[in-house]
Amino acid sequence: MAERRPITVWFDREGDFLEVLFERKPGYFRQTSSDQVMEKVDEEGHVIGFHILRASRVTQPLDLELAR
Repeated sequence: MAERRPITVWFDREGDFLEVLFERKPGYFRQTSSDQVMEKVDEEGHVIGFHILRASRVTQPLDLELAR
């Protein structure tokens, strides 16, 4: 059975900013193919989260791949 880990989801209504973290550990944000989405990666380059700018304005699916 796969290990269960908590996911942190945070939405700042005033800033219209959504953040999803799969792991709470040091990392940095880098660009994706969408100007609204940044992925957060750890020091080894594994995706540990992402954020979406202007999240309330998303009306179509954001079609992009996060690095593995």
